[in-house]
Amino acid sequence: MFSNVAFSALAFVLALGLLIAIHEYGHFWVARRVGIKVLRYSVGFGRPLLKRVGRVDGTEFVLAAIPLGGYVKMLDEREAPVSPALRARAFNTQPLWSRSAVVLAGPLANFALAILAWWLVMMIGISGVAPLVGDPAEGSAAEAAGFTYEDRILAVDGVPTQTWQDARIALLEAGLDAGSDAILPIEVMTANGQNAVRSLAFSGEAMLKAGGDAIANLGLTGWWPRVVPRIGEVMEDSAASRAGLLAGDLVLAVDGEPVAEWRDLVQRVQPRPGETIELQVERDDRALALQIVPEPVAVGERTVGRIGVVETASRELMDKTRITVREAPVAAFGAAVERTWDMSVLTLRMLGKLVVGQASLDNISGPISIAQYAGQSASVGPAHYINFIALISISLAVLNLLPIPMLDGGHLLYFALEAVRGKPLSDRAQLFGQQIGLVMLGGLMLLAFYNDLWRLFS
Repeated sequence: MFSNVAFSALAFVLALGLLIAIHEYGHFWVARRVGIKVLRYSVGFGRPLLKRVGRVDGTEFVLAAIPLGGYVKMLDEREAPVSPALRARAFNTQPLWSRSAVVLAGPLANFALAILAWWLVMMIGISGVAPLVGDPAEGSAAEAAGFTYEDRILAVDGVPTQTWQDARIALLEAGLDAGSDAILPIEVMTANGQNAVRSLAFSGEAMLKAGGDAIANLGLTGWWPRVVPRIGEVMEDSAASRAGLLAGDLVLAVDGEPVAEWRDLVQRVQPRPGETIELQVERDDRALALQIVPEPVAVGERTVGRIGVVETASRELMDKTRITVREAPVAAFGAAVERTWDMSVLTLRMLGKLVVGQASLDNISGPISIAQYAGQSASVGPAHYINFIALISISLAVLNLLPIPMLDGGHLLYFALEAVRGKPLSDRAQLFGQQIGLVMLGGLMLLAFYNDLWRLFS
């Protein structure tokens, strides 16, 4: 357990450090190009761990102890006295276009990183899961639309889908566009190889406000093989091990009711946490009856029973769902630019839905969740980790461009008002804006941490 936490933390810190370094380098590079004197380039806050003084302008390059941000400190008359000889190189004395370019360069650097990362990923190839559908949830929109087991999603509203990630993004975009009575055409290939169109009737707002997985709210689940209920592994110190279940046992019935597939066993066990149930199993051509008490386990807002066994037969069958997406260099670059644009717009639109209350605040994730995603992607392989970095880089860029004081977008808002007024806002007005921005960002961080802790402990 500790090793997994340490690995996730390391993957998170490395990714965050790279994103911060690239973002701040964008500010630094443009500031130097327009003639502004840069005093310090820092990745991290707090006590410096490493420091080097550059030969050009004596700029300090710092790696600091708290890896949750960074900054570029420039010569500025508003922060300290500036000698007359250097006044022309102070940030506050620059023309409006120069100051705007410096501020805008940080988010643009993150967009450029996302393009570069996805270009690399698409050239080397990234593994994915084919968009095969499992059994639709009972009473769901997916069931009403006629989805059946092993339907393969080919296109969502005309948008081709090679992987489940493609399908999820297309469905989410459709949900952002949809009203209360939308009908979404989804082209599928059925298990027998025939093409069909499923007309999914749903409410986009209900889909986004329900919380949890927006796609699962439609009743769509990923495909899983149908296998016999044979025990593959028994967890140590579990209800199954205490009851005497062994790897290789074939479960025939639960409390006398026949069990044909593994999912039947799961569906009989989960609703009965803490209750004694009888399993009829076959072992070495002999029938046995074993008493077992499923352990209660919290899953989201409900408690389910778990006996501590897994099946292993599906591992080979799952190979049919694995695909690799790869493009030639030129095509890969175009696809990387397109994906960066699409994900940026999707992120911005989702933020808009959150602000107006048309999407659940459960969708906001904080550093704990992001660290978990970092560890999971890094454990799968380099391509998935680079893909994760691209996604977080876009989130960082979009967030920084929001017109909130203390963020880059807030500074750009000040500059826009300066352009209209013909002079900068007063120091008092800017300070008041900074205080508002601090409260907004503090509230957002508290909400993100609350969501993280809720997910972690539930």
